[in-house]
Amino acid sequence: MTWRSPLALLRDALRGQRAREKELRNLVSNLPYEGLEKGKQPNRHFPGNAIKTTKYTLLLFIPMNLFEQFHRLANIYFVGLAILNFVPVVNAFQPEVALIPICIIMALTALKDAWEDFRRYQSDRKLNNTPCLIYSRKEKQFMERRWKDVRVGDFVKVFCNEIVPADLLLLHTSDPNGVCHIETANLDGETNLKQRRAMSGLCISDPEFKPESFDSLVVCERPNNNLNHFKCYAEKPDKEKVGAGIESLLLRGCTVRNTDTAVGFVVYAGHETKSMLNNNGPRYKRSKLERKLNIDVIFCVILLFAMCLVGSLGHFVWLQKQPGVPPYLVADSNGHLDSPGLSAFYMFFTMIILLQVLIPISLYVSIELVKIGQIFFIANDIDLYDEETDSRVQCKALNITEDLGQIEYIFSDKTGTLTENKMVFRRCSIMGTEYAHKENGNPLHCAILFKQNELMQHLSLLFIVILHVFIYMHIQPAPVAVLILDYNPPDTLPNLAKMSGSLRRFITSWQRKPKRNRIFSEDSVIEEDHFNPPVKTEGSGAISGLQTCSLHAPSQDGKPATTSDNLSYEAESPDEAALVYAAKAYGFTLMGRTPNSVTVSLPSGKELVFEVLDTLAFDSVRKRMSILVRHPITKEYVLYSKGADYAIMELLGTPYAGIIAADTQRHLDCYAREGLRTLCFTKKVVSEKEYESWSVNRQRALAAMENREELTMDTAVQLETNLSLLGATGIEDRLQEGVPDTIVALREAGIQVWVLTGDKPETAVNIGYACRLLEEEDLVINMSCKNTLACTSILDCALEEVRRYSNDPRNVDTTPDISLVIDGRTLTMALSSDLQERFVDLAKHCRTVLCCRVTPLQKSRVVKVVREKLKVMTLAIGDGANDVNMIQAADIGIGISGQEGMQAVMASDFAISHFKHLKKLLLVHGHWCYTRLANMIIYFFYKNVAYVNLLFWYQFFCGFSGTAMIDYWLMIFFNLFFTSVPPIMFGIMDKDISAEMLLGVPELYRMGQGEYNFKTFWISMLDAFYQSLVCFFIPYIAYRDSDIDVFTFGTPLNTISLFTILLHLSIEIKAWTVVHWVIILGSVAIFFIVTLAYSGTCITCNPPSNPYWILQTQMADPMFYLICVITTVVALLPRRLFNLVCYESVFQSASMIDWL
Repeated sequence: MTWRSPLALLRDALRGQRAREKELRNLVSNLPYEGLEKGKQPNRHFPGNAIKTTKYTLLLFIPMNLFEQFHRLANIYFVGLAILNFVPVVNAFQPEVALIPICIIMALTALKDAWEDFRRYQSDRKLNNTPCLIYSRKEKQFMERRWKDVRVGDFVKVFCNEIVPADLLLLHTSDPNGVCHIETANLDGETNLKQRRAMSGLCISDPEFKPESFDSLVVCERPNNNLNHFKCYAEKPDKEKVGAGIESLLLRGCTVRNTDTAVGFVVYAGHETKSMLNNNGPRYKRSKLERKLNIDVIFCVILLFAMCLVGSLGHFVWLQKQPGVPPYLVADSNGHLDSPGLSAFYMFFTMIILLQVLIPISLYVSIELVKIGQIFFIANDIDLYDEETDSRVQCKALNITEDLGQIEYIFSDKTGTLTENKMVFRRCSIMGTEYAHKENGNPLHCAILFKQNELMQHLSLLFIVILHVFIYMHIQPAPVAVLILDYNPPDTLPNLAKMSGSLRRFITSWQRKPKRNRIFSEDSVIEEDHFNPPVKTEGSGAISGLQTCSLHAPSQDGKPATTSDNLSYEAESPDEAALVYAAKAYGFTLMGRTPNSVTVSLPSGKELVFEVLDTLAFDSVRKRMSILVRHPITKEYVLYSKGADYAIMELLGTPYAGIIAADTQRHLDCYAREGLRTLCFTKKVVSEKEYESWSVNRQRALAAMENREELTMDTAVQLETNLSLLGATGIEDRLQEGVPDTIVALREAGIQVWVLTGDKPETAVNIGYACRLLEEEDLVINMSCKNTLACTSILDCALEEVRRYSNDPRNVDTTPDISLVIDGRTLTMALSSDLQERFVDLAKHCRTVLCCRVTPLQKSRVVKVVREKLKVMTLAIGDGANDVNMIQAADIGIGISGQEGMQAVMASDFAISHFKHLKKLLLVHGHWCYTRLANMIIYFFYKNVAYVNLLFWYQFFCGFSGTAMIDYWLMIFFNLFFTSVPPIMFGIMDKDISAEMLLGVPELYRMGQGEYNFKTFWISMLDAFYQSLVCFFIPYIAYRDSDIDVFTFGTPLNTISLFTILLHLSIEIKAWTVVHWVIILGSVAIFFIVTLAYSGTCITCNPPSNPYWILQTQMADPMFYLICVITTVVALLPRRLFNLVCYESVFQSASMIDWL
């Protein structure tokens, strides 16, 4: 290895940093430079493929871990006090002993961190040493290497069912059409297959792929974490540029399926791959209870300082009143004694050390353990288990379980969340004429209607086929559903077997649409959110890398099925499946699907093959999708488009914007009122000259590295003009089981439910009534405004009506039955700075708000505005990629694992299978988690204050000298062993109200939301002060004027304190189990066993104190037992009476609510 000067190394490092930070990267093949030293490698500035996810190294583990733990202020606080105890003038205990509690806590945390980091190290080593095939120019073949050996610029071969080692630009596959199918479950949780297409014309691939022939310059964008976006182009030696997008990128971590081999060029490696850039670890959210807890900790700090100040002043007064020098004060070597003022100053810090337990050192650790236990019970609730999908509740945010009991607003998606997202094709409108379809696979009624008009019959069948293929081509962003169609449609329309050439041509062009699967199928119409951007947003003119809607034969032999009975269709969207069923029922069967062709079987048995020229993907601006095909018979260039009615109608040419458009719109409105999901279709014949001119611009846009999305959208808009309306469809999406009952229960619990959907207002209103979001007696305000003035007027009028209702004395303590329906355009106006306050003011008085035709960004905007303006706890629930922004914007995000894929689930805090599970998750588990944790935290503060105050009261009788009447080891054991487990058990297992009552009386959810507040906290603090006074002064009065020593006096106090604290917890426990008895009695047993053993063996463990045989002597004295019983009863009597009164009133209220 050649020696290089430090200056040269520094210069090379700076060049490498600049190369990595450039927006565009120039990559070349490593083959010509194989064997050369690293300094001569052209891609040397980019990182290798080895990964390291560990946080620590063996040598630096201790300092790095300590540094990380000291980010917690509590650790700094206790370590500071332990260090302060080493100062002789202020120490209260033996310095080494004072370090024990915090050292134990930090050591346990360090061991946990070390174990987790070691597991990461093992995982890294296993991944880095996974074998793979890298091409070698010297060997003229692919050689086996390790993942860590892969570099940017290498050629890597991947076989079927192997995991991709780095981000590869796909250059060749064993498929003759250049297609490779991948599974991205490791990245986004989706198990459906996605299609990637090799870049063509870059190297010789016949008969075998030859990496040496690759002589192009690859220009790609800087690495980013967007799994659905990639911009790149390859520049050939003749300066021709070939663009590529996400459809040609194999992501690290994906698995190759249904493809024998694939060869790719490494563009990103190691930590620059998209999968690694998305590996950010678990999200952290602070719960509402945790924020309140931090405030109460501050109160405890203030209380501690106040008590220490009292002790300091008391010590000063005590010294001032002494007639001479107290005999216990020892002068220094010079015979000098500190002044009373200085001694009082030192005593302030001594008191902090003595009373430090007032701040619970183990509270945060106990909270984490409680939350883990709560999550265990939630995840194993049989009522929240879905047998059909074999899935249970997933709790992904471990620190906000208690927020489930604090929800005030729910924002829900519609399709797939309230509905099943299992589509059934019901009706269609063709050229202004409507046809009904009673049920998929049984279109007898349709056949009678269709026979009345042969043209409509042909067009309707063709239309169905087109829809099916078109949507099938789409790439659904979120959900992924695999549907196996083994279906034999009856030949209900034999007279349709014969097709005219023009009709065949019509079908052909439509059929070809599906071929361009690169387009994202998240088009607004059928998918609940018409504005949902496709999961795969980027795609070149060819197929979008998202093959979500491809057709696959059951076997891998690559031969297309010859009959319609054994075909296997894989569709990401349930809408696609519905249209496939309908098309097949009428005899139009999709027989084959390749990147460049779609084969359709007609009722006559003939097959048509369509060539797709380009696909204009859906985007949130255009709100539609188009496909350009060449007619197989006439060779005409035909553009077919589909989208929401408002996105299509405005593009119609003059001849088609009249009666046909009006009739179709009327049918669409009717479909929407019936709750059907609607979609419009159009066509346009493009001249050859226009196509050639447009194609040049299109290819230039697809190869652009800057503003590619804007340029491709401009080319799409350029072509989508003067369209001819063909028709529309209506698809039914049934409500999920239990949705109406769940919504009613949530509203009775005081939770407001909003629905944010991309569907038409009429569809949303229909679903609103069906799921009981809207009631017949509701006053429904429909806001659909074209300008800000109209929006302002409606808001002002509605607010005035609400004020009149509120001012009417007859409506005291009631709310108006008002519901609001608002579309996306009006919502944009209402959320503007001028109208935002009025909109929120109106919305908070509405029982329900339906936001229609909204985009994903509008969804998140609504959630943020309501959360910030009303200061309420919000929950967002959805099932699709279009719901991710909304889910992440809410305090709690819930994903539904249904037909829409896994993006919503992966972005959520909790995942459930059905909307109905939300009822028990919130009303039962949410209530339990909140009340359990709230009561445990209050108990923790009570326990520490009650115990510490015993030491504080003792200071009044020892000259505020900072001494303790309890052995310090027993004080440590008291918090670490004797009273640590019962509160944790209490926080995990207690049930203040049964699940049956919580479900039967939803109002209890709202009543339980105030469990932890300023009042309850300070009541517990006062109770702790009272109990400490009783526990101290009754023994003091009993032993006054006796000759017992200080520890003989402290031992009964310690014992009484244990009984009082544990019996106090027993009063708080509402549902006793065997576990409760075992832990409570076990804690008492451990106390006596440890204390007796300590008293019997430790003579000078903590000099100069001597606790030898004290408890043994006490237990032989009847006075000890009498004091323990009387003191405990007197201390707990007020708490018992208080609890009886409170819970009697709660159950009376619950019974009254249930009766009403």
